[in-house]
Amino acid sequence: MSNQIKSDDVIFNFFKQICDEKKDEKCVELGNNWIKAMETNLANMESNLEESDRVKHKENIDSNKKHLNGLKDKTASEWRQYATQCMIEILDHKGKS
Repeated sequence: MSNQIKSDDVIFNFFKQICDEKKDEKCVELGNNWIKAMETNLANMESNLEESDRVKHKENIDSNKKHLNGLKDKTASEWRQYATQCMIEILDHKGKS
């Protein structure tokens, strides 16, 4: 059995933390932290691309930015719903692996 931490497990646990958070303010804060982390990751990936690859993946990058912008200003209830859906998708993906 491997002790390696898998990114899906980390992401799943983060979304579980959002779902389990009882305080609405903390739930929203966790969600907003998720957005910031993903924006940072996206910016880092984009900056590491060669110009030709940046052009090639522009539509995908823009789509991800739009998705993250769409998450801003969610309520705690909306964050819990979103996190639940993400957890389901992670489990579905694991079941197909």
